[in-house]
Amino acid sequence: MVLDTNVLVSGLLSPFGAPAEILRMVVNEELRLCYDARILDEYLEVLARPKFEFEKDDVEALLNQIKLSGQPVYALPLGKRLVHKADEPFLEVLLSGEAECLVTGNLKHFPQDHKSKLRILSPSDFMTFWRKGRLSR
Repeated sequence: MVLDTNVLVSGLLSPFGAPAEILRMVVNEELRLCYDARILDEYLEVLARPKFEFEKDDVEALLNQIKLSGQPVYALPLGKRLVHKADEPFLEVLLSGEAECLVTGNLKHFPQDHKSKLRILSPSDFMTFWRKGRLSR
C-alpha cells in the first residue's frame, strides 16, 4: 500500500480513528508501505514542521521503521499531470510498485479516471476493506 502524508500526520496527531489504526499496523509490520525517496522526503519535511511539535527522534524512528519494513519503489512518471503536483509521487509509486491501494484523506486530489481503475481509499474505507479481508495482509 501507499500512504499519503496526511494520513500519517492524522495518525500521529490523534491516537483514535482509522489513521491511527493504520499507523499502528505499519509500525507493527502488519502493513508494508511502498515508497520512494520523494515520499520519504515529504514525510520528513511535513513531520518536522514546528506546528506539529513531533519529537525529532520519534520521527526518525518512524521513518526508519518505514524504510526497514517497507518496499522501496523506482517510480515511473505519470503520463498525465495531476492538479496537485505534490500528489504525483504517491500515484506514481502506486502504479509502479503494483501496490494494492493508496490511502489518502484527500480523495478529491485524484482524478475520477484514476479512482475507477485503481484502489484509492480513505482511511476508513481502507479499514473496512482490511477487516473484510479484501486486501492482502
